[in-house]
Amino acid sequence: MRVIHLIVGARPNFMKMAPLHKELSLHQDRYKPSIIHTGQHYDEKMSRLFFDELNMPKPFAYLNVRSGTQGKQTARIIERYEDLILAGDKPDLVIVAGDVNSTIACALVAKKLQIHVAHLEAGLRSYDERMPEEINRVLTDRISDILLTPSLDANKNLIKEGINTDKIHFVGNIMIDSLVEHQKKAELSNIFDKLIMNPDEHYALVTLHRPSNVDEYDGLKMLLTSLVEIGKHIKIIFPMHPRTKKNIQDFGLSNYLSSSKNLIITEPLGYFDFLKLEKKAKLILTDSGGVQEESTYFGVPCLTLRENTERPITITEGTNQLVGLNVESIVNSSLEIIEGKVKKGKIPKYWDGKTAQRVVKVLDEWFEKRNIVTENIGNTEILFNY
Repeated sequence: MRVIHLIVGARPNFMKMAPLHKELSLHQDRYKPSIIHTGQHYDEKMSRLFFDELNMPKPFAYLNVRSGTQGKQTARIIERYEDLILAGDKPDLVIVAGDVNSTIACALVAKKLQIHVAHLEAGLRSYDERMPEEINRVLTDRISDILLTPSLDANKNLIKEGINTDKIHFVGNIMIDSLVEHQKKAELSNIFDKLIMNPDEHYALVTLHRPSNVDEYDGLKMLLTSLVEIGKHIKIIFPMHPRTKKNIQDFGLSNYLSSSKNLIITEPLGYFDFLKLEKKAKLILTDSGGVQEESTYFGVPCLTLRENTERPITITEGTNQLVGLNVESIVNSSLEIIEGKVKKGKIPKYWDGKTAQRVVKVLDEWFEKRNIVTENIGNTEILFNY
């Protein structure tokens, strides 16, 4: 029985690890998956809601790191996860996902304790090292033993960086596993009743949370000005991230929100409610990586409010577009979509709801290969990668 730690820290991790935990649990003859929640996103109500909706079990351990600067938060995760393992909870493999601080922190702890690491959603690159997430992605890939990629462009990125191709496994987009599994439940959401809206009414859906967009006065003011202008033409639903809400208040920009009658501000939404809003939207404006992917799967036009994206396949094959970070570009691009000038896309390969199955197959083959090599050298522990 191989003990597998599945690391979750931020809400997008939940959608990535839920299907993998479920699939691993179907093979109890060889795997024992345990969820380690770092508490990087520490809203108790929202965390519990996502766990309940995704049918995830209670975490094996909760590290309660909460918010902080990049360095302080990463350091707390390293310290507390190391303490957990040294207390006797040593796994055979640690699986991290995505690009949050929990990802690189737990990968570092595992490697320094000679525990193998698998990176789920490996190989994504924005090539913009101003983004903390890019640093996390690159470093995690460099020290991981198994690289599980969501798209073929991610494979190319890793190969270009000189990583051994034996480590790289194209398994597909595991976030789509959660979407496919829960799509029918999302359809039953009563979110439009909660918002007192006609479900047939056209609307734009907005998410904003990245520090590069919401932590500076000028940038946040520009984005809010854009939303007010777009709101003159279409209703806007804006589930507001706590970070964004706090900065709007601290910067004295709340008047921008009250100036538009078409702007509907809500608290962060549950998974089912948000999926239903995504699927029915006329337009999505976001700085979220996961929303770029989900909108591509749904075929909904998406404008990414960033200078670059680590998910270019959502542009080359999907419905996503990068838009210039200025009022004119954002508003004009939005109006084109509202007027019917819609970019068509397709669902990329292996975005089919079966990624978790492919991951387990990779793990089976990887562990079998290690067992064979171990037997051939007389059961000596292997301290290097295959």
